[in-house]
Amino acid sequence: MVTEVALSVDLAIILLSATIVGFIANQTGQPTIVAYIVAGVIIGPAALGIVEVTELTETLSELGLAFLLFLLGIKMRLDEISHVLAPILKISIPQMFTVALVGMVISLLLGFTLLEAVLIGLAVMYSSTAVVIKMLTDKDEATSLHGKIDVGVLLMQDIVVVILLAVLAAGRPDDATEIVTTLGIVLFLVVLITIAAIGASRYVLPVVFRRIADNKDVFFLIALSWAFLFIFISHEINSILAPFGIEAYLSIEMGAFLAGLAIAQLPYSLELRDRVNPLTDLFVMLFFVSVALSLEVGDLVFYWQEAIVAAVVLMIAKFIIFFVLIDWQQFTLETTFLGSINMIQISEFGIIVGVAAHQGGFIDVEVLGFLTLLALLTMSASVYFIEFNHQLFDRAAPFLSRWETKDGFHSDKKAYKNHAVVVGYDTVTKHALPLLAEQYEQVVVADRTIDHIKTLDEKGYDTIYGDVSNATIRKDAAVKHAEFILSSSVQPNVNKVLLEEASDEATVFVEAEWVEDAQTLYGAGANSVILSPQLAARRLTDYLSLYLDDRDAFEQVVVADMELMRRDEPFLDTFTFAQGDLDE
Repeated sequence: MVTEVALSVDLAIILLSATIVGFIANQTGQPTIVAYIVAGVIIGPAALGIVEVTELTETLSELGLAFLLFLLGIKMRLDEISHVLAPILKISIPQMFTVALVGMVISLLLGFTLLEAVLIGLAVMYSSTAVVIKMLTDKDEATSLHGKIDVGVLLMQDIVVVILLAVLAAGRPDDATEIVTTLGIVLFLVVLITIAAIGASRYVLPVVFRRIADNKDVFFLIALSWAFLFIFISHEINSILAPFGIEAYLSIEMGAFLAGLAIAQLPYSLELRDRVNPLTDLFVMLFFVSVALSLEVGDLVFYWQEAIVAAVVLMIAKFIIFFVLIDWQQFTLETTFLGSINMIQISEFGIIVGVAAHQGGFIDVEVLGFLTLLALLTMSASVYFIEFNHQLFDRAAPFLSRWETKDGFHSDKKAYKNHAVVVGYDTVTKHALPLLAEQYEQVVVADRTIDHIKTLDEKGYDTIYGDVSNATIRKDAAVKHAEFILSSSVQPNVNKVLLEEASDEATVFVEAEWVEDAQTLYGAGANSVILSPQLAARRLTDYLSLYLDDRDAFEQVVVADMELMRRDEPFLDTFTFAQGDLDE
């Protein structure tokens, strides 16, 4: 009981301190990742010493990284990254080799032994998945072209680090045969689980999610269960294969990513990623705080001068290497710059590689402290470069323009502009869609009901599954660039967001239930607010009057209305069926 209370107190202190420091950082415009690291340093052994690393904090931090990779997987639709897959391979492989070589040379010059220098080089060749994905997600740039390049390179690095960790986990190898065997097993497992995940996304998950996607709570829980299934398999892979005499290692991060990758191929991933975000933010916060908690002052600062020198040199070297390689693939100057500046830090995996190397007897604890301080210095500095990457590009563009590629690589993702956006598919929008299709070349419909999406797809409309209250859905529908917006949602907050995001030139029609809401929406800039209950009440009065005055005319109108409900044509073509009886 005492232990459980202590763990609860530690967790409460972590959450409270991170929240306070994070709030201060947010109010002063500083990145939250730095705030989390600072909070960990303050409450950890390096400063106040009121919280120490426990099994609970380690587990939560591991889950944080796993959920970050799960969210990353959900964003990776294969059809959207296939066009950049070849450039990613050509960038990532020489990048890792070159950075590892630079890291090894710097380490030798700083006085480390050859073995230590080799391992330091292998540890510093990765960029931080946690930092880059978190910052890109916060800036809503994860699905931009430079974001896809960075994410793709990070995935290649993650695959390599899984293989390296498998080798280091086995300790000092007896011979080259043992190294080759370990590499073969890990590669086989990655390929096998990838095939299983992609197969499930085609034949298993569509059936399951089609049945439960309309239930938000069950939908979310099933998705999380799917992630934990892959996390469990990855964590227990050694136990699973032990009866066959096979020793294997696979990180839970890789398992979580593959689980997300499977879901990403479904039309429901846009809805899910926004629901996973808050949970991921919590675990990521715990991850960064826990990294700082694990620091002992003596080990951390033993090579502090060498760490500062290496941090500066490696950040510059990484930017140059990435810039040359991305430019080599003929991406535009802006994409090249942004994709390079985002990747200058040393990864949290560098620390993990250092831990594995220390546990395997390859390096001393002081070298691990060097890698830890190096990663923290570069991660802390890089968040500012990422936060202000566009401003930095604007300043550097005149100088860098001499390297601009003439025939740039461009994303082939469909873009909307001067189009019509329809929110929800109901009786009103059903009859409005043909009219909009005649007026606008592009009409995109956002709806979160599976049957509606299927019906709209069959009719040939562009569709997005999800709730427009989510920023990701609105971005994919390009609400900012729409010329006409029709919302059948009666939620005032949803329609207010649409009005805020719509351009000044856009025409916006929305629905409301109450007069007060309609007045608010008109004040927010709506061109027309449809009061469905009031219109229905007025129509009911007309029906009743006609029924009392002229039974034959009433029956004709009822027949006409029944015909109207069976037809797909817009209202203007069906008014003739009512013969104008109710409107005269």
